[in-house]
Amino acid sequence: MKNTVTEMFGIDLPIFAFTHCRDVVVAVSKAGGLGVLGAVAHSQKQLEIDLTWIENELDGRPYGIDLIVPARYAGSDEGGLSMADVSAMIPGEHREFLERMMERYGVPPLPEDDPRGQFRGSSDTPAPMSLAQAGAQIDIALAHDPVLVVNALGPPPPEMIERVHAAGRKVGALAGKPQHAERHVNVGVDLIIAQGAEAGGHTGEIGTMVLVPEVVDAVAPVPVLGAGGIGRGRQMAAAMALGAQGVWCGSVWLTTEEAETHPVVKEKMLGATSSDTIRSRSRTGKPARQLRSAWTDEWENPENPDPLGMPLQLLLIDEAVARINRAAHRPDSGAQKLANYFVGQIVGDMNRTKPAAQVVYDMVEEFIDTVEGLAALLEE
Repeated sequence: MKNTVTEMFGIDLPIFAFTHCRDVVVAVSKAGGLGVLGAVAHSQKQLEIDLTWIENELDGRPYGIDLIVPARYAGSDEGGLSMADVSAMIPGEHREFLERMMERYGVPPLPEDDPRGQFRGSSDTPAPMSLAQAGAQIDIALAHDPVLVVNALGPPPPEMIERVHAAGRKVGALAGKPQHAERHVNVGVDLIIAQGAEAGGHTGEIGTMVLVPEVVDAVAPVPVLGAGGIGRGRQMAAAMALGAQGVWCGSVWLTTEEAETHPVVKEKMLGATSSDTIRSRSRTGKPARQLRSAWTDEWENPENPDPLGMPLQLLLIDEAVARINRAAHRPDSGAQKLANYFVGQIVGDMNRTKPAAQVVYDMVEEFIDTVEGLAALLEE
């Protein structure tokens, strides 16, 4: 397939795979698409390790990296907060509620020698999902060779765009409204990902079918990828019929053979329907679609405290999530009931585990069948 996006990134297929798993990045890029590593939870050391491994495996094939630098978050006006600053801002009421939840569901504490969670660091370490944290990640990324650097939440800061462009790479950004996409283009973004509300993770409220053509019309000739509820060839064909130059898929890789998804959560996803997700602020502080579980039910209960903003909610729940994940393997345990993860409404189609490359090949085959079927309608 050849179009603006495939030529821009030197790929065979306009299928972009957002994933936190380096094995999926490699599998999709080797299959002809573009694997994009979600790096928000990576330490600097782990990011260096993973990018080096990816490049050794790909041997020159292109890949990308995805960061999260929200335009507005707690402390953004002061240039960002440290872990200690954020920790001091978390209300005691929220800490007490969370610990009571862990006790009610019988989730044991972590052993003393177990890491405390994803977002670890000294008291002066920059808070997660902040410009200060992302700055170090950009340094590492630009010391390697990703062809695309994406900001997943809000317009990329001007200094981020300048640095990436100066290094000869492209900048992408996700948009949930046409106005967001226009702002991205005005600051120099090269690729827009129009992400509908069906998507996993942080989303807006507009559905993909409506959003994609609105964004395409708003930012032409800047290329657009369709995202949100896309994991099959028919959906890819629909997105491209709406004017997208390709697709950005995230959730569909979570049940692949290579995925590092928690085994209990993967089983939940394999058995879930498209109705089993919810947009909730319970994991990051901003609305993010995830698998509904006892965890989201607790945070949606109006009798309980509301989730905090970003990044306070992230640090509040970090150790609790680690405790849940460690104990969730026990059948019918409270931890198993609480366990969840980000996933989109395409989860209803994610009912069989298969290699990531096979997901790509199946998408392409169904895409071809769909396009040929539509073309046949016009034959005399």
